[in-house]
Amino acid sequence: MGFKLRQGQVWKHGKEFVRVVHLARLEVGYKVTKDLKSGEGTHHHTSKKDFCRLLKSCTLLGAKKEKGTPPLG
Repeated sequence: MGFKLRQGQVWKHGKEFVRVVHLARLEVGYKVTKDLKSGEGTHHHTSKKDFCRLLKSCTLLGAKKEKGTPPLG
């Protein structure tokens, strides 16, 4: 599985959604929500290595469109 981790990406993990809110060299800040529309959820910080392990069981939904960023895919 090869992918480029980007800020704003949304991943589906079971019945929850994981959104990347902060991306640093060795750390990832992410938010876990049950409903994308309400936006209510909990913030977490972890290492990139642990975050990528979490993503192995997730499905990429999409990312917020950033100015000057090519589309995913």
